[in-house]
Amino acid sequence: MAEYQGQPINLLIVEDSEDDALLITRELRRGGYEPTSLRVDSSLDMRTALAEHDWDLIIADHNMPRFNSVEALKLAAEHDPNIPFIVVSGTIGEEVAVDAMKLGAHDYVMKDNLARLLPAIDRELREAENRRDHQQAQERIHHLAFHDSLTGLVNRAEFEHRLAAAVDTARYNSEHHALMYIDLDQFKLVNDSCGHLAGDELLRRLSRRLQDCIRDSDTLARLGGDEFGVLLNNCPLTRAQQIAQQLLDNIRDYLFIWGERSFKVGASIGLVRIDGDEAVAPLLSLADMACYAAKEKGRNRIHVHSKSDKELALRRGEMQWIQRLQTAMANNGLVLFSQPIKPLNAGFPHRELLLRMVDEDGLLVLPEHFIPAAERFNLMPEIDRWVIQHACEQLGLRHSQGDSEALTFINLSANSLSDDSLIDYIHHQFKDHAINPQQIGFEITETAAIADFDCALRLINRLHEIGCKVSLDDFGNGMNSFSYLKSLTVDFIKIDGSFVQTMLEDPIDASIVEAINNIGHKSGSLTIAESVDNAAILNQLIAMGVDFAQGEIVAAASEFSIPQTAIAR
Repeated sequence: MAEYQGQPINLLIVEDSEDDALLITRELRRGGYEPTSLRVDSSLDMRTALAEHDWDLIIADHNMPRFNSVEALKLAAEHDPNIPFIVVSGTIGEEVAVDAMKLGAHDYVMKDNLARLLPAIDRELREAENRRDHQQAQERIHHLAFHDSLTGLVNRAEFEHRLAAAVDTARYNSEHHALMYIDLDQFKLVNDSCGHLAGDELLRRLSRRLQDCIRDSDTLARLGGDEFGVLLNNCPLTRAQQIAQQLLDNIRDYLFIWGERSFKVGASIGLVRIDGDEAVAPLLSLADMACYAAKEKGRNRIHVHSKSDKELALRRGEMQWIQRLQTAMANNGLVLFSQPIKPLNAGFPHRELLLRMVDEDGLLVLPEHFIPAAERFNLMPEIDRWVIQHACEQLGLRHSQGDSEALTFINLSANSLSDDSLIDYIHHQFKDHAINPQQIGFEITETAAIADFDCALRLINRLHEIGCKVSLDDFGNGMNSFSYLKSLTVDFIKIDGSFVQTMLEDPIDASIVEAINNIGHKSGSLTIAESVDNAAILNQLIAMGVDFAQGEIVAAASEFSIPQTAIAR
């Protein structure tokens, strides 16, 4: 029984004899098919039939007064080579039949042996379906290679390919294009509140809305997460700004409803002109930075990059530092230095660990060059943990060799104050490297402590609970901070070096140093003077009763870890 029994089949019969055509359709019905057929006997009629209808099967006579199966086969192959094509003839020779098969015919049947027709049709219809399935699978694979599976938009790889082509036409044909980088605002709220299914549906709906705002010649792509890119071909910057505003308004005006909840989202857009001066990667970086600038200015707005844009120039430099810093962290390119802290009256010497980065040329880079970028891009908690881990590794080795008297201070950034898992991380490092917590102190800057007072207080209390010392660094920057000492129980107060350096020339600075020292002692804290660079200052500090001094006159910083050979910049 035919596999397609009971299914309608569109049959095109290329035959000059109406009786023979009826004979063929009758044979198909006997086999369980339900054919809807059309008979043609000329090239023109066949072209018209192929253009106006979809056909499941073509059966052609070989010799006709105005036409033959070879010509019919060529027309069928031009239209769709996957349609089964069977030659049914009473006058075809074996040699002609072989040639027809070579040209693309799927089978041939003699009219006096129609018993072969039904099995041939069933086989070829099945093979045709297999070919269609395979072709569709290949098309899906090809589509997924260049499109995002969630939204159906162009993916990042294809977008970069099209962007490269636009750069070339801008560079060599003096054409002007524009690039947009779009980052959704408040998208995380939808994901966190309703789950990823809701977030995915929002992305799909917004993709369709954004697609409606751009021309057919433009490209909208999903670059990843909730980020999109738009390539505007042959579009001056003023027009690109108008399109960007339309996109922004379209997103802002959309109300996303999920179940009983509704959400409004916005977007930040970075816009860059493509004039051929920049390659693909720098262009995307500029657009991303412009988008970030839009976010920092309040979100739901457009930031247009210009070559005189100082803010983006700063951001670009910071991003380069971030890349270099991440490379350094991955390739042992960070080094710890130790700076002595000298007791001025009694007690043991202490030390502070300082971080340096080894650059590509083997030179040491001071933290003021890379820390601002790390703070802006929230990399400081990871750096803090790197320092803690490597400090404990080195201290474990030193303590095993008898170096156990010095108190070692490790700096913590403002970002780490609110890290609830930090204490557990410190505790595990102490345990793994057999560190006595009483030999470790952590430094927190005064400004960070005041800015996030509750977190600072909680962290200080937990550090004390595990046995660590705490130092309040750079004290004196804000004189209204004295009252906080009543609540912040710290073991050491470090007097900001900006007062110490000028205390001999400026009586007010000398009074501030003395006041900090006295208040520190009354609060139960020992005091450390920073940036002590000459003997006169050192003697004055001794006279004031300051407990410790740190600076060039005491001793320069030296390598603490086992570093690469480097020359200090």
